[in-house]
Amino acid sequence: MDWQTSEDTVAARPVTDADARSLVGKPPASGAWREGDPVGDRAFVGIGTLTTEAGVPLPGVRIAYETWGDLDADRGNAVLVCHALTGDPHLVGPAGPGQATEGWWEGIVGPGLAIDTDRWFVVAPNVLGGCAGTTGPASLAPDSAEWGGRFPYLTVRDQVAAQLAFADALGIERWAAVVGGSMGGMHALEWAVTAPDRVERLAVLAAPAASSADQVALNSVQTEAVRADPRFRGGDYYGAVDGDGPHRGLALARRMALLSYRSSGELNGRFGRSWQSGVSPLGHHGRFAVESYLDFHGNRFTRRFDANSYIRLVDAMSSHDVGRGRGGVDAALARYTGPALVLAIDSDRLYPVADQQVLARGLSGALDGPEPTLLESDFGHDGFLIEREAVGSALRRLLGA
Repeated sequence: MDWQTSEDTVAARPVTDADARSLVGKPPASGAWREGDPVGDRAFVGIGTLTTEAGVPLPGVRIAYETWGDLDADRGNAVLVCHALTGDPHLVGPAGPGQATEGWWEGIVGPGLAIDTDRWFVVAPNVLGGCAGTTGPASLAPDSAEWGGRFPYLTVRDQVAAQLAFADALGIERWAAVVGGSMGGMHALEWAVTAPDRVERLAVLAAPAASSADQVALNSVQTEAVRADPRFRGGDYYGAVDGDGPHRGLALARRMALLSYRSSGELNGRFGRSWQSGVSPLGHHGRFAVESYLDFHGNRFTRRFDANSYIRLVDAMSSHDVGRGRGGVDAALARYTGPALVLAIDSDRLYPVADQQVLARGLSGALDGPEPTLLESDFGHDGFLIEREAVGSALRRLLGA
């Protein structure tokens, strides 16, 4: 089905009649993977109880993950890939039962590719609080009901603490590389600062050292859009029938996010002032083509994601600050001295180039010295997902270091 292709990995385009037909039917109350759904390519490992930075114990934590390649006898060839906000562990491979989308990094991970699975053992876990199999709000709490709105607030450090325990459970003491973009870049950076002796190489793609006031503000209006939906019910909507979940609020949050993921140049170039149909949007109930694009992708998103997870993950991104409690950003970045790819996108309006300049100047092993590796792209923030040839070339430099 067409909606199974992530909009983040392709160029924007006008919505077709076939696109509209793909969303016939009411969206589920939650698009989360649920216990009893097909497992797909997932594996699972339990890490026990995790206590959050706020002091809240989260019992029975389970991490869902996928792997590619073979682990060497000395366990020295493992590469950790951390996914972005709306990503999941499915880096490559088709959509199918239990997996709503095809792999989001096709062309990057695989035999002979930038992250070469003939050489590397690639591990991609679903983040704590996510909705693709790792413990999150849609998971069952000890009382056998979904956590829902009771699921605790998480920070990026909480999520990396879970990944550290996950690595221990897999018996991986040191990653040959930790790679991530956007929210995944926050996790990769936190890994390098928290456990520098466990990270041989680092790749931070289109992510900052700390979320700025501007970025936190954008996050806050997205989460409020979800909470304001009367069908959100304080986060307790899992028993609702199809069409009676908080899909309108979640779709609106996704529309807001898409405006920060894509550049104005791409949207203007793709859509201009064109109409979606022959019906005028100037007082005659028609729509501009860009409005239909945002609406379609917002509605499509509700079929593969969970509203509570969206809130928890976005709030975690707002928590991100590697310098918090560590003497500031510069002191924190100085903890990691290994090779580091810091990739910036010239048209990124969510995490602009200045954010990556801070990282490049603070990481002594940055591949291009005090300036980030610059990716020229029309696609804005999503360039790290779409510009696969250029991103792959940069990753090859790092992994050959």
